[in-house]
Amino acid sequence: MNLHDWIDELCDALDIETEVDEALILDLAKVTADNVVRMAAPVTTFLVGYAAGVAGADEEGIERLAARAQSLAEAWDRPPDAADPVDVPDDVPDDTGVDHSGDEYDE
Repeated sequence: MNLHDWIDELCDALDIETEVDEALILDLAKVTADNVVRMAAPVTTFLVGYAAGVAGADEEGIERLAARAQSLAEAWDRPPDAADPVDVPDDVPDDTGVDHSGDEYDE
């Protein structure tokens, strides 16, 4: 199954009739993930879609909303080459030599 087939099936399951510009959505998601944080990509595309629905936006209106979101993501103050906070390993102390057999834990 390809992306277009998935979109068709999803629209059927959601009982909606719409044309989807996959490239526009994927480009917006990539810019957002690269410039803000990876987890912002699906939230951003959802909110652009929600805004388009509320506004009753046509194809040009959707493109304008996506362009606004993309401009915001591109101007975000996180440097584009900064590591995604999700991918940055937390410092975990090495306590392999500590005996934890008597430790009690609250559940």
